[in-house]
Amino acid sequence: MSAPVTKAIFPVGGLGTRFLPATKAMPKEMLPVVDKPLIQYAVEEAQAAGITEFIFVTGRGKQAIEDHFDQSWELRHTLKNAGKIDILETLDSWVPPPGRVAYTRQQAPLGLGHAVWCARDLVGDEPFAVLLADDLVMAEPGCVSQMMDVRSKHGGNVLAVMDVPPEHTSRYGILETSGNGGGEGETVEIRGMVEKPDPADAPSTLAIIGRYILEPSVFGHLERREQGAGGEIQLTDSLARMIGEGPFHGLRFKGRRFDCGSKAGFLEAQVAFALERGDLRDDMAAILAKYTG
Repeated sequence: MSAPVTKAIFPVGGLGTRFLPATKAMPKEMLPVVDKPLIQYAVEEAQAAGITEFIFVTGRGKQAIEDHFDQSWELRHTLKNAGKIDILETLDSWVPPPGRVAYTRQQAPLGLGHAVWCARDLVGDEPFAVLLADDLVMAEPGCVSQMMDVRSKHGGNVLAVMDVPPEHTSRYGILETSGNGGGEGETVEIRGMVEKPDPADAPSTLAIIGRYILEPSVFGHLERREQGAGGEIQLTDSLARMIGEGPFHGLRFKGRRFDCGSKAGFLEAQVAFALERGDLRDDMAAILAKYTG
């Protein structure tokens, strides 16, 4: 029986240069989609999957993330005195309880693999999840919940994957698999992977997105701190060395992924999430008609 996964790492140390000047003084993970910051969507997705301990790998200028997942006594007092108990209850519903949030610093931008490695002592010898806030997933149940189901069935490591256009393989970790795995909700057995391959060299068009469930043995591989694509310590390279150590599957998750690390993807997410809201759907549809009709 697979060990339960109760811890999640959130690498949030990036500079967010693609969103300057908005991210000059605000962490990119705090950029809101409708009325909720990106990082909160990721934390709520993890909570829904049974995660109870939340580890943020931060960098300079990320104080707003720590404040967001803390209690604001002034705000609580103001809301309570104003009789806005419904808003207060909403705020309380997603803030993790005391002692369940930890922060560690990635003191240099050395890549995703390095960010995950920085959390090694907080994770310990346990399986864990990794969620990248830039990858916003609209799904029910959540993407990580779907991955937990796969792990319960197969054990080992599970990655969320999706097909991308051939010309985009140089942006992702790309899988070599035992088959194409069919459609949404299907799994593939992973035989190999490579980070950001040239389209001519890509083993497939099946790409890893920012959701992982990993065995702690990955830390031993990350310990080597070998540089990969872009001169960074790539998580994909260490995952590739884990193949053969135990079960390793990719899940074609059911849902829609938005690349909120790009301006176009971020704007698409705003529209899509607004249209899913009963209180905003009609207004958003009217706005779109105004500008596109």
